Amino acid sequence: MQKQKGATLIGMLLVGIVIVFAAIVVMKIVPAYIEYFSVKKVFSAMAADPAMKDATSQEVRSSFARRSDAGYVTVVKPDDLDISRASGQLVVSAKYRVEKPLFGNLGIYMDFSASTAPGTAQ
Repeated sequence: MQKQKGATLIGMLLVGIVIVFAAIVVMKIVPAYIEYFSVKKVFSAMAADPAMKDATSQEVRSSFARRSDAGYVTVVKPDDLDISRASGQLVVSAKYRVEKPLFGNLGIYMDFSASTAPGTAQ
């Protein structure tokens, strides 16, 4: 007598539920990371711009506002920027949190920190 082998209906449903849950989480997380990399790209462009070397804080914020509009950055506002100088170079940084609801009272939150400071990963 041979035993049957294969997946049961309940097993397939459980695997399906896990896959759907993972897909929902990925669909919530990926846009936040895309925007984080857009923020880093804007910061890098600002740090490389020679006009920003001696710019005032207000000029830096204005430049960020223009660049973030073009880069579709909505999570970081010009007022959220920390602007300083280190070794004569402009250092722009921002720390922010993104909260994404999943369903019911369950959600995900992610903390991001982007900076143009020397020695930070870009």
